[in-house]
Amino acid sequence: MRGKGINVASAEPGAKPLPKPYLIRTALDAMLADLAEGDPVPAERELAVRFGVARETVRQALHELLVAGRIERRGRGTVVSRPKLTQPLSLKSYTEGAVAMGRTPGRLLVTWETIGATTELASALDVSIGDAVMHLERVLLADDQRIGLESTYLPSARFGGLKTTFDPVTSLYAAIRAGGVEFGSATERIETALASPREAALLESTTAMPMLLLNRRSLDTEGVPIEVVRALYRGDRVAFETLLT
Repeated sequence: MRGKGINVASAEPGAKPLPKPYLIRTALDAMLADLAEGDPVPAERELAVRFGVARETVRQALHELLVAGRIERRGRGTVVSRPKLTQPLSLKSYTEGAVAMGRTPGRLLVTWETIGATTELASALDVSIGDAVMHLERVLLADDQRIGLESTYLPSARFGGLKTTFDPVTSLYAAIRAGGVEFGSATERIETALASPREAALLESTTAMPMLLLNRRSLDTEGVPIEVVRALYRGDRVAFETLLT
């Protein structure tokens, strides 16, 4: 049986009717509030009949919820997703943020190589152009779910020993601190971005999914550069927060 449809009239007399996708999105938000993580979301066809709108309208609203991280694809169906992993903007690693939310952190090694410092890296790490720089690229996991792709650059003259002592599936920050280096400060820049085809594949996402791009330069307590980081996070799975006082 066809549903009663959506009332597109605006609450303000004389104002334009509210767009149907917005109304469907609002109705779906209310529906999801009554569901638990992992519960199935009704199919497009069923929702279109329930709300009395075209399937394309429902598809647009579902896509917005997917990007927002409210729902996720599992196999051939769609379910209510778990809350986003909230990362603190601090000198802590993502490991500590994941553990604080009761999630199990993990990493997959993609690249571990030594490269020559480019002009940009040389300036950021306070080394000479062409000096050896260690490049570590890893996929970040939370409960085996891919949430980010992190590339870290460290001056080999200072941290080259990690090549023989560091396990790349563990916390790099913990290894650096264990070597007697303390993080003193960092500058971070966060902006939205789209992943390249390679990055999207590593994150099991698509090039159309909005990402959060984080660029960080960390210094030790003496003001000496430790690292330069470029991290790409799935916008549907990660959020950042900080405490303002």
